[in-house]
Amino acid sequence: MLAAAPGTPPHTRADTADGPIDGGRALAMARRTFEIEARALLGLVARQGDGFVAAVHAMRACKGRTIVMGMGKSGHVGRKIAATLASTGTPAFFVHPAEASHGDLGMVQPGDVLLALSNSGESDELAAILPAIRRIGVTLVAMTGRPDSTLARHADIVLSSAVEEEACPLNLAPTASTAAQMALGDALAVALLDARGFREEDFARSHPGGSLGRKLLMHVHDLMRGGDAVPRVPPEARMDTLLREMTGKGLGFAAVVDADGRPLGIFTDGDLRRLIEREHELAESKPLREHLAAEVMHTGPRLVRTDALAVDAAEVMERHRITSVLVVDAEGRVVGALNSNDLMRAKVI
Repeated sequence: MLAAAPGTPPHTRADTADGPIDGGRALAMARRTFEIEARALLGLVARQGDGFVAAVHAMRACKGRTIVMGMGKSGHVGRKIAATLASTGTPAFFVHPAEASHGDLGMVQPGDVLLALSNSGESDELAAILPAIRRIGVTLVAMTGRPDSTLARHADIVLSSAVEEEACPLNLAPTASTAAQMALGDALAVALLDARGFREEDFARSHPGGSLGRKLLMHVHDLMRGGDAVPRVPPEARMDTLLREMTGKGLGFAAVVDADGRPLGIFTDGDLRRLIEREHELAESKPLREHLAAEVMHTGPRLVRTDALAVDAAEVMERHRITSVLVVDAEGRVVGALNSNDLMRAKVI
């Protein structure tokens, strides 16, 4: 029978390994796990000092790559640490220690930094390649729970990931120790991010497929309709011509531009509805179809530059409660149009 967690009431203990799940016991085990791992993470604070600073300095100054190695659960954590470093401005990748003995050590080059993870510091696969690693001429950073281990003795820099106990009630399965490794890896990544002056724009460049990447990297010129797809008429165009242009281009508006292509105004579906409501007033002067674009347009259309971020165009539409904007070049000429559907298709909004 599995021993109960300390403090677990006797009546919540399971009688058999394959019996029904006892909810009270499960929650008690969860609370115990959280408490042990929280203590393990807080315990890291006092264990970091000059070694942590030296590791950050070595990785920041490295002209090559940060290579991460680890076996078993430490290897799984190492893969995550390498991915986090790479996505936050520190070039890094993971190399499996066992594969390193069979050729993958060629991925490690002089001038690299090697971050080796082993809670015991006695991983056979890591120990086997330590002499070769030293000959290559890399800076070896050991992340281990035992500062007197073989790995620590061979390292240039040692980071302590020691924990007092595992959350596993048998004190065997790596739980608190892997949580500590993960947190220490995150701490390295964050310290390096800060030291590099890493910004949102830098993060977006390494995450082009994510929502932040789309918002910070996609520009208006990437999404706008251009050329003949932009509905536009001269100010002297009659109402029937204006409506044909709107209908044919399907954007729900038409720009009114001068001979140089600069915007004078805009006429939208909403303007048309309001005009129809006033048709009896306008008919006293002349039929609606004979009115000119300059007479029915409204001035001051909302504009965005081609080099503006698409998210900025979305903000203009939201702020002014409109669904489309005209796009102008550096000289103020209309070169495109953008509507909310374009932004939604690109997942900017």
